Amino acid sequence: MFLSIHHISLPIEDPLLKFLIELIIILCIPLLLNKIKVPHLLGLIIAGALIGPNGFGVLSRDSSIVVTGTTGLLYIMFLAGLEIDMGDFKKNKWKSITFSIYTFAAPFILGFLGGYYILNFSLLTSVLFASLFSSHTLVVYPMISSMGISKNLAVNVTVGGTMITDVLSLLVLAVVVGMSQGEVGTAFWLQLSISMILFTLIVLLVFPIIARWFFKNVSDKISQYIFVIVMIYLAALLAELAGIEAIIGAFFAGLALNRLIPHTSSLMNRVEFVGNAIFIPFFLISVGMLIDFNAFIQSWETLGVATIMLIASICGKYVAAYLTKKTFKLTNDEGQLIFGLSSASAAATLASVMVGYNIIIGETATGEPLRLLNEHVLNGSILLILVSCTVSSFVSMASAQRIAQADNDNTVSGNNEETENILLALNHKDTVEKMVNLGMLVKTKKNKQLFGINIINEDANESSVKNAEKILGDAVNTASAADVKLNAITRHDTDVVRGINNAIKEHNITDLIIGLEENKGFSASFTYNLYNGYLHNKNINLLVYHGIQPIGTIKKYIVLIPSEAEKDAGFFHSMLKIWNIGRNSGATISFYGNDRTMQILTRIAKKADIEGEFNVVKSWSEAENKAYNLKEDEGLIILMADRGMHSYFPQMREVPELLNKNLSNNNYLLIFPFSKTLENTTEKRAVSNVDDFAEIGNIIGRIFK
Repeated sequence: MFLSIHHISLPIEDPLLKFLIELIIILCIPLLLNKIKVPHLLGLIIAGALIGPNGFGVLSRDSSIVVTGTTGLLYIMFLAGLEIDMGDFKKNKWKSITFSIYTFAAPFILGFLGGYYILNFSLLTSVLFASLFSSHTLVVYPMISSMGISKNLAVNVTVGGTMITDVLSLLVLAVVVGMSQGEVGTAFWLQLSISMILFTLIVLLVFPIIARWFFKNVSDKISQYIFVIVMIYLAALLAELAGIEAIIGAFFAGLALNRLIPHTSSLMNRVEFVGNAIFIPFFLISVGMLIDFNAFIQSWETLGVATIMLIASICGKYVAAYLTKKTFKLTNDEGQLIFGLSSASAAATLASVMVGYNIIIGETATGEPLRLLNEHVLNGSILLILVSCTVSSFVSMASAQRIAQADNDNTVSGNNEETENILLALNHKDTVEKMVNLGMLVKTKKNKQLFGINIINEDANESSVKNAEKILGDAVNTASAADVKLNAITRHDTDVVRGINNAIKEHNITDLIIGLEENKGFSASFTYNLYNGYLHNKNINLLVYHGIQPIGTIKKYIVLIPSEAEKDAGFFHSMLKIWNIGRNSGATISFYGNDRTMQILTRIAKKADIEGEFNVVKSWSEAENKAYNLKEDEGLIILMADRGMHSYFPQMREVPELLNKNLSNNNYLLIFPFSKTLENTTEKRAVSNVDDFAEIGNIIGRIFK
């Protein structure tokens, strides 16, 4: 073994040793830099430069590095598209478009002036040179997302603008390359337009259809993850065939799967975990391997070009962020975050430089090739990547921490918020995964735990110790896959309802979720236990769930709200659960109720930035007609009348029978709000001020934060 080590030559070729070295770097760099509060992104790039061919030559930038690095780059863009809040994006699309215009134009103008008037590049080269600075790569996005502010307006605007400005800069690349080769004409523009339209339609329309079918029919977790990777690479390949860069394809793949991978699901956790642990660090190391510090020592011209590139890129992005902040009256921290996120140049910049460098437009008198972009621009782009990623890391992390801290301060300022404890009544093996997934959707973001209970009554042959261990073990594993702790509770009792009610008291449960068996629905025994047992507990929010298909594949929910439901003590608590389902699954929420209720919900939507449709109906029967004609991939949510109001809503007693008759093949959820008025709670104050819409708006703005 020692003789083998003695004869090792550089660069190292042994695949095991190469991979070990890279993993050690990925392990140690974040641990070391976190101690001194330096973004580990920067450390991975520098480590790549030191061990790369232009450093100590420990590793070569071979095909294995390129493949994993490319996957990491695609992963970054995919995650940006996957995690963007589509509801917020729709509301803020004009802000994103405005920002994209700023962030494309400002660096482009500075870059063109520097290239044409200072560096004396040709007009065509100057245009391509300027486009290098218009694009940006969301290198720090994974770190920002991990801080819990991915839904912040500044982040949303920047991510949306990234898609537009990267497409524009890469279109400039395609046009300049075509002009340099004399291929621009009517046929060129027609082909480019048609190919881009086809690409967009296939990815955004066909991909969701394929993905929804796959997730509905394939439950194997490994297969689901591999399917996601296939979609990323397939979209990237289609983008290249359409004449644009692969990173745009990966971003569009994220948009296509956005509403099909719930943000709180185990699949989302797997996607983020593998990307952040392996692929994205490999990409950063591969970028560092391109850095050649000797080029700047040996050539003053390279330093001059690099200086102009840095000024054009960094200053241009700062101007764009400043204009965006002023235009939309954002805070200083949000303006800094926009600048930090958009200042990193890596993916599109590197792609454009490499394409321009490889295009030879002539020869010198000595036979040397004349390139569209010379080696000084190539070396300058590497320095630009290093410096811009450094600036992006420090600025983004500093501003993001301040924003996250401000959000936490605003949240904890409400001392009257109730503790949320969700209990899942797990009685059937086939409903475990569906129940856990629903629990993860309805819980608030700060809540990192669930409770699961199985009542053992061996005399009545309802369950056994072995069966309880199996069911609760599956529930614990399902929740842990999404980084959620599930506290398993096993109870021996002669009565299931009594056993669950005792657990509710012991663990201060606020929400109880009960699952219906797929083929039984509301059986006579379940209906009896519901109205004569569970609903007698007035302190909890009760959810009865019937899940036929994976909850992430539901396109739309119809929500029925009876008149005067807003006067129930648990109304706003229940509305939060409904909103969380829509926000975390990406499904559209369509509310139906009387005019007064819809006015209140509209006020909530404006304050809490809720995406939904609000429809006024004149009678409960009209609302039922909307519900019992659900289409495929649609679900139903009914906010049931308060336990003490059944004399006013006798038709509520008929709901279970109607659901069994009309919606046995659909997902539906019944929510029974708690009816006990709790002192000093948000719900109590909201009910007391139900006629004051402004007060409701202020209260709900904090509840739905």
